[in-house]
Amino acid sequence: MQFKDHHEKGARGSTVQRIEAALMDDIATGLLRPGERLDEVKLTERFGVSRTPIREALTRLTAQAILVPGAKRGVRVAEYSREELAQIFEAMHEIEATCARIAAQRLSLLSRSEIEAAQSACVAAAESGDMHAYLHANEAFHQTIYRATGNPYIAEIASDFRRRTGPFRAKKFASKDDLIASAKSHEALIASIFSEDSKAASDGMRAHMTESFLRTLEVN
Repeated sequence: MQFKDHHEKGARGSTVQRIEAALMDDIATGLLRPGERLDEVKLTERFGVSRTPIREALTRLTAQAILVPGAKRGVRVAEYSREELAQIFEAMHEIEATCARIAAQRLSLLSRSEIEAAQSACVAAAESGDMHAYLHANEAFHQTIYRATGNPYIAEIASDFRRRTGPFRAKKFASKDDLIASAKSHEALIASIFSEDSKAASDGMRAHMTESFLRTLEVN
């Protein structure tokens, strides 16, 4: 009986993690917009589960401030004022620059190949004009830089900021040209990291993120 209970709890935990990851992905890529309410009934239909794991996943995301309590029970995607968004971006700016600096110092052949592969996916998605595919590819591109630091704690902090700002950053892509320009902007950043010059990498990421943040603030 104890083994069965443990097995059932483990299976439920895996289901909750799957739902949580899927919702975070939806938020990071802008499929779920700031202020949007999450409907438990629709989520149970989407994931084919009962309300229990849905509620657990929503509770976990609320604890991370990615979701916030709604006016009439339930939860919704967090919203931020322009001032709050600028403050979050300021912090994110520093973390991203740190990731690039450390990645350049510790660059391995594996990290280099992962970054190159992620960039190829960005270019392919941009050239196809597939907005959703590009948003996924762009998130994956930055994740490869986080992993290249070899420091999971820094990577998790950077990932948290990226999840929080996902719905806001997604708004800056309105056309295929926007996607192509974004993918092209990665080239200088990659070159700075591959130079293994930590200052050049940090400066390269700062320039890349400053352009991204200014554009994001324009459309929010």
